[in-house]
Amino acid sequence: MRFLNRFICIGMSAVFVLPALKSHVYGEENMDVRIERKTCLAGDGVTIVYSAAGSGEPALVFIHGGLADRTFWDGQLKAFACRHRAVALDLAGHGESGIDRKKWGIPEFGADVKAVIEAEALKEVILFGNSLGGPVAIEAALLLPGKVLGVVGVDTFQILAYRITPEEAEERKESFRQDFKGALKQMVRMLFHEDADTVLMAEAERRMAGTSPEAAQAMFASFAGYDAGAAARRVGVPVRAINGDLFPTDIEGNRKVTADFDAIIMKHTGHYPMLESPGEFNRRVAEILAGLLNKESN
Repeated sequence: MRFLNRFICIGMSAVFVLPALKSHVYGEENMDVRIERKTCLAGDGVTIVYSAAGSGEPALVFIHGGLADRTFWDGQLKAFACRHRAVALDLAGHGESGIDRKKWGIPEFGADVKAVIEAEALKEVILFGNSLGGPVAIEAALLLPGKVLGVVGVDTFQILAYRITPEEAEERKESFRQDFKGALKQMVRMLFHEDADTVLMAEAERRMAGTSPEAAQAMFASFAGYDAGAAARRVGVPVRAINGDLFPTDIEGNRKVTADFDAIIMKHTGHYPMLESPGEFNRRVAEILAGLLNKESN
């Protein structure tokens, strides 16, 4: 249950200008970022809503966790659009994206990411995925051979070889079917340190409460038997992680799954480091980007 909690948490455009901020430094929020709200269609016809800003390759694509939405990445769009095309999407069933999906699952979410990348005509990308977004990023990379320079998990990939049992998936689906609000509140509490900012926790819960209960139940049911390790063994690109220390990360065990793996652990940080410690998190992102781009150039 505890693993599944952190695993799930896993066209036409309207342009607006974000409020003025102070810094133009790479990895810090930029005062002049223009963000577009855009849409495209997934392969099964579901409407996917996404935000995009900036320009420059490789593009950075940010994927939220289960029950979250693309706004969890607002700080990263504002920080990295000065040098990169930065994109954050709502997976089907989340945020503003459509819920009329017949087949749910992590590979299908990966296809949502692929649809956005193709709609943007991006040539080279680095994928960032929080919680559920980590396995989704790996599935997207498998669908985009030659385009993905690396996959960066955010408080995910603690145990790459994990397989979700049918019993775990069914238990979580049933808990959300019986009491969506109560199950959500319990899950959110488990994803933060005990002394975490209660205002931040309440805001995360508020945003996640907007998820369609029916879509959430279908998503949980689809996790049964999913083998994250099998996908990671096939991905063939560097895999990195920026994780909190709430749950231990098995770096050496993960390297047995995919040799080119490494992780940065942020101290006293929970499941949403981009919200809890945005300054440090953005510095860590910049550090990983520099390493991946240097690796690509050698």
